[in-house]
Amino acid sequence: MMFGMFRSLWQYRQFVFSSVQNELRSRFARSKLGGLWMIMNPLFQVAIYALILSNILQSKLPETNDKYAYPVYLMAGLLGWSLFSEIISRSTTLFIDNGNLMKKMNFPRVSLPSILVSSCLLNNVLFFIALLAIFVLIGHPLSLAMLGLIPLTLILIIFALGLGLIISIFNVFLRDINQIMPMLLQVWFWFTPIVYPDKIIPAQFRYLLNFNPMYPIINAYHQILVYNQLPSLAHVMPVISISLILLGLGFFLFRQASSEMVDVL
Repeated sequence: MMFGMFRSLWQYRQFVFSSVQNELRSRFARSKLGGLWMIMNPLFQVAIYALILSNILQSKLPETNDKYAYPVYLMAGLLGWSLFSEIISRSTTLFIDNGNLMKKMNFPRVSLPSILVSSCLLNNVLFFIALLAIFVLIGHPLSLAMLGLIPLTLILIIFALGLGLIISIFNVFLRDINQIMPMLLQVWFWFTPIVYPDKIIPAQFRYLLNFNPMYPIINAYHQILVYNQLPSLAHVMPVISISLILLGLGFFLFRQASSEMVDVL
């Protein structure tokens, strides 16, 4: 089943590529700054959080005396979270937004999540390039540990895509999910140590982080970008297993419900 989907996707790779290009053109057709808007929003978030919280939380970061440690911590966490939240947010209405296309055009439906992920990944790469430029300006060291972002990003995409597919399929039949997801993502954001280090959580409640699959992923981003260390494989192995299960379940539901979705849309 999975092999057939990937084969169809490869045959329609030009369709995916041109769709991503068209989406970017339409999004910034009349914008003076164009693609810069894709990185300005997360950087603006970093600036606000750093301005308000830097003096409070700077000393809470372990094993670093860098005066820019907290802004780097923020940027590292937001790099991972922005990719996850964009995939989830856009996945929620993926099939609803493309309902007419699914009814009128014969193409492999797996192209739709592929186009979405490609677009989100491009945004994230541009954000990462902006972070590298900032790191150079503030003198934050760059290291080979950053190569660890490649498999880490893949894990994050698999997790977000699997979860996003499941949410998107259910949203076709139960439209209230689209109203709930922004609130859930907001709660999830604050339940994940992005703005604050996990050390400030009282010890008796810290075990709750083990139930958050985004915690080991964001923590791995921090290890790589803040401390220039590769994360422990044992720490991310549970979320790898969860991600593969979600992706398999997502594609299974996608294949089973594809015809019913077209009727409902």
